Amino acid sequence: MGPPESAAELSPEAVELREPELQLADPASPGEEHVDVEAEGAPGRGRCWPCRAWACGSRGEPEAKKTAPCPGLGLFYTVLSAFLFSVVSLLVKKVQGVHAVEISAFRCVVQMLVIIPCLIYRKTGFIGPKGQRLFLFLRGVFGSSAMILMYYAFQTTSLADATVIAFSCPVFTSIFAWIFLKEKYSLWDAFFTLFAIAGVILIVRPTFLFGSNTSGMRESYSEHIKGTFAAIGHAVLAAMTLVILRKMGKSVDYFLSIWYYVILGLPETIVVLFVIGEWSLPYCGRDRLFLILIGLVGLGAQIFITKALQIEKAGLVAIMKTMDVVFAFIFQIAFFDNVPTWWTVGGALCVVVSTTGATIRRWLQSK
Repeated sequence: MGPPESAAELSPEAVELREPELQLADPASPGEEHVDVEAEGAPGRGRCWPCRAWACGSRGEPEAKKTAPCPGLGLFYTVLSAFLFSVVSLLVKKVQGVHAVEISAFRCVVQMLVIIPCLIYRKTGFIGPKGQRLFLFLRGVFGSSAMILMYYAFQTTSLADATVIAFSCPVFTSIFAWIFLKEKYSLWDAFFTLFAIAGVILIVRPTFLFGSNTSGMRESYSEHIKGTFAAIGHAVLAAMTLVILRKMGKSVDYFLSIWYYVILGLPETIVVLFVIGEWSLPYCGRDRLFLILIGLVGLGAQIFITKALQIEKAGLVAIMKTMDVVFAFIFQIAFFDNVPTWWTVGGALCVVVSTTGATIRRWLQSK
């Protein structure tokens, strides 16, 4: 998948959509008289083109037509983003002898090197608006913590299980938005929440419900439980991040939001690494290459999902994000020869239906 950190980072409410400014002809300079002699069929300078009256106040020339995006381009960007996020999860799973926290640290370093020139070019500064700095700080802490938990889940359980559980993030978002933003939470939202919980239970298969049957699990049940709770923690923290981004709205530049994500994530990962004593350099050049690719490919996935949200309806983008689960299943089978169990498939259907239903309902409400 792409973990829903993509969603946490790229909520449609948090993406600043800027329309290109239309360059229209400048009005006549002071001191020059308007010449009311026009070629037949041509618009007058400063005159309203439809009614041909000076008092109308409209510009003389018809507005330039904005180039419409290619139909389906936004959905293509969404699928491409899902594919790239799934590649990141595959690379995390393939790296050997490097802890998930250290992988997160490397990603922060790589993305920081890219984000700094972007902030300088956009002249947004590195601190942010005065009234939004607390929210930016919380966004950085929650977002980076969600990233660490997601990578740990990838390392300790299967790609499909971790991806599906993390995909329940929108359900938690609805609950937190109801609590902190006073948004409406209906019976339909409660139904979708219960449906997602049922899906997670099918994947986790707790022993008090399913007994000691752990058929189909490559890892030990204790490791599976650790990865499951890490994925759930990621979904909760990613949901909190989305609520914070929604609270900030469009008043904060997207790159500045990512800047707080990496600048707070890096010291957080360093402190955790020293506490658990897991700092170590990769053993081979292949793993070092994977660490660099995790940062670059992850950033590329964020860019494509941002572009998708700029030119396509957020509801359709959210539905197409279900491709994250599809790619996770494909990669797990192709690269690890691990066919997901029917429990995982059933849980995935529950979570995907729940998330998609909640997204469609919220989208229709906004319309």
